[in-house]
Amino acid sequence: MATQKTYLVISALGEDHPGIVNMLSKTILEHGCNIEDSRMTVLGGEFAAMLLVEGKWNTLAKIENAIPELQRQLNMTIITKRTGERATGRNLLPYAVDVVSMDHPGIVNTLAGFFAERSINIEDMATTTYAAAHTGTTMFSVHMTVGIPSDMHIAGLREEFMDYCDGLNLDAVLEPLKG
Repeated sequence: MATQKTYLVISALGEDHPGIVNMLSKTILEHGCNIEDSRMTVLGGEFAAMLLVEGKWNTLAKIENAIPELQRQLNMTIITKRTGERATGRNLLPYAVDVVSMDHPGIVNTLAGFFAERSINIEDMATTTYAAAHTGTTMFSVHMTVGIPSDMHIAGLREEFMDYCDGLNLDAVLEPLKG
Protein backbone atom coordinates (compact mmCIF):
# COMPACT_ATOMS: atom_id res chain seq x y z
CA MET A 1 0.00 0.00 0.00
CA ALA A 2 1.43 3.38 -1.04
CA THR A 3 1.79 5.94 1.70
CA GLN A 4 0.23 9.31 1.16
CA LYS A 5 2.75 12.07 0.65
CA THR A 6 2.82 15.04 2.99
CA TYR A 7 3.35 18.54 1.68
CA LEU A 8 4.01 22.05 2.86
CA VAL A 9 3.09 25.06 0.73
CA ILE A 10 5.50 27.94 1.30
CA SER A 11 4.59 31.43 0.15
CA ALA A 12 7.32 34.09 0.35
CA LEU A 13 7.14 37.79 -0.52
CA GLY A 14 9.68 40.54 -0.08
CA GLU A 15 11.99 43.04 -1.70
CA ASP A 16 13.92 41.42 -4.53
CA HIS A 17 17.64 40.81 -4.03
CA PRO A 18 20.18 38.15 -5.08
CA GLY A 19 20.31 34.93 -3.05
CA ILE A 20 16.64 34.45 -2.16
CA VAL A 21 16.16 31.24 -4.16
CA ASN A 22 19.49 29.92 -2.87
CA MET A 23 18.51 30.46 0.79
CA LEU A 24 14.99 29.04 0.36
CA SER A 25 16.17 25.93 -1.49
CA LYS A 26 19.12 25.41 0.89
CA THR A 27 16.81 25.48 3.94
CA ILE A 28 14.49 22.95 2.31
CA LEU A 29 17.36 20.63 1.32
CA GLU A 30 19.11 20.87 4.71
CA HIS A 31 15.91 19.70 6.42
CA GLY A 32 15.60 16.61 4.19
CA CYS A 33 12.76 17.82 1.99
CA ASN A 34 12.26 18.28 -1.74
CA ILE A 35 10.71 21.02 -3.88
CA GLU A 36 8.12 19.28 -6.06
CA ASP A 37 6.58 22.32 -7.71
CA SER A 38 7.22 26.06 -7.60
CA ARG A 39 6.44 29.43 -9.12
CA MET A 40 8.81 32.33 -8.57
CA THR A 41 8.83 35.77 -10.14
CA VAL A 42 9.61 39.43 -9.61
CA LEU A 43 6.54 41.68 -9.50
CA GLY A 44 7.49 45.34 -9.45
CA GLY A 45 10.37 45.44 -6.98
CA GLU A 46 9.09 42.45 -4.98
CA PHE A 47 10.13 38.82 -5.28
CA ALA A 48 7.26 36.36 -4.91
CA ALA A 49 7.60 32.60 -4.54
CA MET A 50 5.22 29.72 -3.99
CA LEU A 51 6.72 26.31 -3.40
CA LEU A 52 5.21 22.88 -2.87
CA VAL A 53 7.63 21.02 -0.59
CA GLU A 54 7.39 17.26 -0.02
CA GLY A 55 8.74 15.52 3.04
CA LYS A 56 7.96 13.46 6.10
CA TRP A 57 5.74 15.16 8.67
CA ASN A 58 8.67 15.68 11.05
CA THR A 59 11.01 17.14 8.39
CA LEU A 60 8.24 19.53 7.31
CA ALA A 61 7.88 20.54 10.97
CA LYS A 62 11.60 21.37 11.05
CA ILE A 63 11.14 23.68 8.08
CA GLU A 64 8.14 25.32 9.77
CA ASN A 65 10.32 25.92 12.85
CA ALA A 66 13.09 27.43 10.69
CA ILE A 67 10.76 29.96 9.01
CA PRO A 68 11.04 32.81 11.58
CA GLU A 69 14.83 32.90 11.23
CA LEU A 70 14.60 32.61 7.45
CA GLN A 71 12.14 35.53 7.38
CA ARG A 72 14.61 37.60 9.36
CA GLN A 73 17.59 36.68 7.18
CA LEU A 74 15.75 37.33 3.91
CA ASN A 75 13.65 40.26 5.17
CA MET A 76 10.57 38.58 3.69
CA THR A 77 7.08 37.62 4.75
CA ILE A 78 6.85 33.82 4.64
CA ILE A 79 3.66 31.85 5.20
CA THR A 80 3.36 28.05 5.34
CA LYS A 81 0.38 25.72 5.12
CA ARG A 82 0.25 21.93 5.29
CA THR A 83 -1.56 20.18 2.46
CA GLY A 84 -2.06 16.71 1.05
CA GLU A 85 -1.98 15.23 -2.41
CA ARG A 86 -4.29 16.80 -4.95
CA ALA A 87 -7.64 15.03 -5.26
CA THR A 88 -8.15 13.50 -8.70
CA GLY A 89 -11.83 12.57 -8.43
CA ARG A 90 -13.09 14.38 -11.53
CA ASN A 91 -11.98 13.52 -15.03
CA LEU A 92 -10.59 16.83 -16.25
CA LEU A 93 -8.98 17.55 -19.58
CA PRO A 94 -6.11 20.06 -19.42
CA TYR A 95 -6.52 22.91 -21.91
CA ALA A 96 -4.36 25.96 -22.59
CA VAL A 97 -5.99 29.36 -22.94
CA ASP A 98 -4.09 32.28 -24.44
CA VAL A 99 -5.62 35.74 -24.72
CA VAL A 100 -4.05 38.96 -26.00
CA SER A 101 -5.62 42.42 -26.27
CA MET A 102 -5.02 46.07 -25.72
CA ASP A 103 -4.69 46.51 -21.97
CA HIS A 104 -7.74 47.65 -20.03
CA PRO A 105 -9.14 46.91 -16.55
CA GLY A 106 -11.24 43.77 -16.04
CA ILE A 107 -9.79 41.30 -18.53
CA VAL A 108 -8.82 38.71 -15.89
CA ASN A 109 -12.17 39.08 -14.10
CA THR A 110 -14.10 38.70 -17.37
CA LEU A 111 -12.24 35.52 -18.31
CA ALA A 112 -12.50 34.11 -14.78
CA GLY A 113 -16.26 34.74 -14.85
CA PHE A 114 -16.66 32.89 -18.16
CA PHE A 115 -14.95 29.77 -16.78
CA ALA A 116 -16.53 29.96 -13.30
CA GLU A 117 -20.05 30.08 -14.80
CA ARG A 118 -19.27 26.77 -16.51
CA SER A 119 -17.63 25.11 -13.47
CA ILE A 120 -14.26 25.07 -15.23
CA ASN A 121 -11.32 25.40 -12.84
CA ILE A 122 -8.43 27.75 -13.61
CA GLU A 123 -5.42 25.73 -12.48
CA ASP A 124 -2.57 28.02 -13.50
CA MET A 125 -2.41 31.58 -14.80
CA ALA A 126 0.25 34.10 -15.80
CA THR A 127 -0.37 37.62 -17.10
CA THR A 128 1.90 40.31 -18.44
CA THR A 129 1.79 43.69 -20.11
CA TYR A 130 4.13 44.82 -22.85
CA ALA A 131 4.48 47.53 -25.48
CA ALA A 132 3.25 46.58 -28.96
CA ALA A 133 5.84 46.69 -31.70
CA HIS A 134 5.81 49.85 -33.82
CA THR A 135 2.94 51.60 -31.96
CA GLY A 136 4.00 51.25 -28.33
CA THR A 137 0.38 50.54 -27.33
CA THR A 138 0.18 48.75 -23.99
CA MET A 139 -0.88 45.15 -24.61
CA PHE A 140 -2.09 42.56 -22.10
CA SER A 141 -1.40 38.85 -22.38
CA VAL A 142 -2.94 36.02 -20.34
CA HIS A 143 -1.87 32.39 -20.40
CA MET A 144 -3.81 29.91 -18.30
CA THR A 145 -4.34 26.22 -17.89
CA VAL A 146 -7.91 25.14 -17.24
CA GLY A 147 -9.40 21.77 -16.29
CA ILE A 148 -12.40 21.05 -18.50
CA PRO A 149 -14.75 18.27 -17.34
CA SER A 150 -14.41 15.34 -19.76
CA ASP A 151 -18.18 15.17 -20.28
CA MET A 152 -18.30 18.74 -21.60
CA HIS A 153 -18.70 19.22 -25.37
CA ILE A 154 -15.34 20.77 -26.25
CA ALA A 155 -16.22 22.02 -29.74
CA GLY A 156 -19.28 23.81 -28.35
CA LEU A 157 -17.28 25.30 -25.49
CA ARG A 158 -14.53 26.47 -27.86
CA GLU A 159 -17.07 28.13 -30.18
CA GLU A 160 -18.81 29.81 -27.23
CA PHE A 161 -15.47 31.01 -25.82
CA MET A 162 -14.27 32.36 -29.17
CA ASP A 163 -17.56 34.22 -29.74
CA TYR A 164 -17.37 35.60 -26.18
CA CYS A 165 -13.81 36.85 -26.71
CA ASP A 166 -14.60 38.26 -30.18
CA GLY A 167 -17.42 40.28 -28.60
CA LEU A 168 -14.91 41.79 -26.15
CA ASN A 169 -12.23 42.38 -28.81
CA LEU A 170 -9.92 39.77 -27.23
CA ASP A 171 -7.72 37.62 -29.46
CA ALA A 172 -8.01 34.13 -27.96
CA VAL A 173 -6.97 30.50 -28.37
CA LEU A 174 -8.36 27.47 -26.51
CA GLU A 175 -6.52 24.24 -27.29
CA PRO A 176 -5.47 20.98 -25.63
CA LEU A 177 -2.44 21.38 -23.39
CA LYS A 178 0.62 19.99 -25.12
CA GLY A 179 3.05 17.94 -23.02
